Parts: sequence; structure tokens; C-alpha cells
Amino acid sequence: MLTAMLAAFAGGIILNFMPCVFPIISLKALGLLRHTGDPAQTRREGLGFLLGTVATMLILAGILLALRAGGSAVGWGFQLQSPLVIAALALIVLAAALNLLGVFEVGLSVQRAGEIRVERGAFIRAALTGALSIIVATPCAAPFMAGAIGYALVQPPTVALAIFFALALGFAAPFSLISLFPALGKWLPRPGAWMNTLKHGLAFPMFGAFGWLVWVLAQQAGTTALAAIIAASVVVSFAAWLYGMAQQRRFAGRDHKGLFAATALLIIAALAPLPTVVNNGAALASSQVAETSWSPQKVAENRGHGKAIFVNFTASWCITCQVNEKTSLSTEAVKTALAKSGTLYMVADSTKFNADIDDALNELGQGSLPLYVVYPADGGAPTILPQVLTPTIVVNALNAASGKKT
Repeated sequence: MLTAMLAAFAGGIILNFMPCVFPIISLKALGLLRHTGDPAQTRREGLGFLLGTVATMLILAGILLALRAGGSAVGWGFQLQSPLVIAALALIVLAAALNLLGVFEVGLSVQRAGEIRVERGAFIRAALTGALSIIVATPCAAPFMAGAIGYALVQPPTVALAIFFALALGFAAPFSLISLFPALGKWLPRPGAWMNTLKHGLAFPMFGAFGWLVWVLAQQAGTTALAAIIAASVVVSFAAWLYGMAQQRRFAGRDHKGLFAATALLIIAALAPLPTVVNNGAALASSQVAETSWSPQKVAENRGHGKAIFVNFTASWCITCQVNEKTSLSTEAVKTALAKSGTLYMVADSTKFNADIDDALNELGQGSLPLYVVYPADGGAPTILPQVLTPTIVVNALNAASGKKT
């Protein structure tokens, strides 16, 4: 147990240098630099970061152990398997990046441009930084940590929690030591105007973390969720800009309530539909129709051998294609018809240039996407379906091509 705790502590220290954690940790570094002249404030931030880190780690570990005790086969980093959690983290990281660029402020006085003051609420912000760091740290399994976590997950809950506690302490140790013992941080540079430049520069690693989270979401939940998070990001960014203007007006003693209200409405409009869209996107991504990549040779080899062939000429930039995919081709009725008729489903993806696809479009007398072609099982002439599909159109075409009665 002691060996596992030491390994977890060492792994926690190493986690600070992992690429998925560094952008979040940079927020803590900025906080330390801001308060090097105020030991009491520095200790407050260090304690907040430590408590936020430990509390979040123990909450995650407790949930993980409870799920495993209930029979769920979940492992370390389980929270990042949820597309909705990924979407929420992406928007939080985006907001943090916009804050670093000065689009809006959290707790900092903006009465005079360039002024950096010790802010109230620093303890809470430091705790939230620690919590966010732990949540996004889990994919970066540091050396020595995987074995310690594996050991923890097969131990009684008290032993497991002790190991996760050691991991959290290791993760928080570097900043907490410097914060709680200011003498250790005497080598840190003093606050000054240069910190504004640093603050703006640190926004770009945060944008990198945002991009990574959006990419993960697209892998988990498909293009529908990707479109939703991009749209939400644009709305949230616009709301942040309005909020920044409202802050400026408030500090200038001018009317600002209308801008604050508009900000709240935009945030609600961006977030309210997100759970439904992301979860539906994840469901669709996990239940796609079994498909085969199209080529002229594959069509020739399979045509007229007792199986109907359905070819979907599509592209990611084709909006009508994506709408048909969600409203017709991914429905249970169409998937059932494909399975019952034994139809071979082929996808001709024209997202990138493909000369064979262009040739096929010309041969079929079509000049644009989408194009849906059904080859009968008996090798007869192909049928071209309408560009706007319904499940009924597709099901009837599949049944006719396979020789089944509708």
C-alpha cells in the first residue's frame, strides 16, 4: 500500500507536466505570480488549489468505486467518456481563454487599463482551478501512476481512497509548497506590466486545450455534436464579449443591465439545447449503419449476384447529405430494411477529391451531391432516389431492389 501511495504521489507530480494539464496549470502559475508581493494572499490561493484538487479527486474516486461496486465496467478517466462532460469542459476552457485575453474579467478591476489587483474570491477561483485541472488530467496517465491506480481499484474502498488522496497531494504539491511557504518562491519575478502580456499569451494553450476537447467530442458523438459545440462556442464567445462591454459600462457608471440580460439569454440559448443534441449525436454515432467503402470495382464485383446494392454518394460539406443521414439513413426503419433485405450498403465519400466519384456522377447523369443509387439484386438498371429522402422512400426502394414485397 505504501509503495502504491508513493507511486501515486510521484505520478501526481509528473501529471503537472503532461500536455493535457499544462494549459489549466498555467492559470495557477499566473495566480502565483500575481500575488508574490502578498504572502497571505499567496497562501490563500495555495490552500484553495490544494483543497480543490483533493476534494475533486476524492469525489471522482468515490464515484468510480461506487460504479464499479455496482457492476459497471468503468475505469480511470470515466468522466471523459461522457460527450456531455466533454462539451461542458470545452466551453469552460473557451471561457477561460477569452478571460485571459481580456474579453471579460472575473473579479479583476477594469477601471484602469492594465491594472492588476489582488481580487476577492481568489480562494474560490484557485479551488476551481484545482478541480478543473484534476478533471482534465485523467487522460494523461503519467509513469508509475497506471500501476498504482490499477492496484487501488482492486483494494477495499479505504485503501483505494488513500491512494487517490496521495495522487492528489502529488499533483498539488509543487504549487502548494510555493504558495504555503512563500520563501520558496522568492526566485519568482515580481508582478508588473509584463504580466498582461503573459496573461494574453497563456490564452493560446487554453485554445489548444479547447481544440483537443472539441476533437474528442467529434470522435465520441459525430458531426452533429461537432456542429452543436461549434455553434455554442460562437454564441458563448459573443456573450462573453457583451459581458465585457457590460462590465466596462458598469465601472463607468453607465447603464449596463440590458447587456447583462442579453448575455444571460445568449448563454441559456447556447447551453439549453446542448445536452439533447450531444446525447442524440452520441446515440447516432454508436448506431451507424454497417457500411462498405465504395469503388467502381466493388460495385462491379457484387452487382447481379443476388444482393441489392445501395450507394450513398455523400460529403461532410454537403448539408443536405447530413440532413438525410440523420432523418432517414440512420433511422431504425432503414437499418431494419437494410438488414432484412440483405442489401450491401456502400458509401462514396467525396469530402476530398475523388476522380472515380466524379466519373460515376457523370455516368449517372448527375452533377451534384447528394446522390443515392440502388442497384437491384438481379443486376437490372439502377434506380436513382430523390435528393431529399424520407425513410419510406428508402425502405420501399430497398424492398423493390431486393425483390421483397412492400
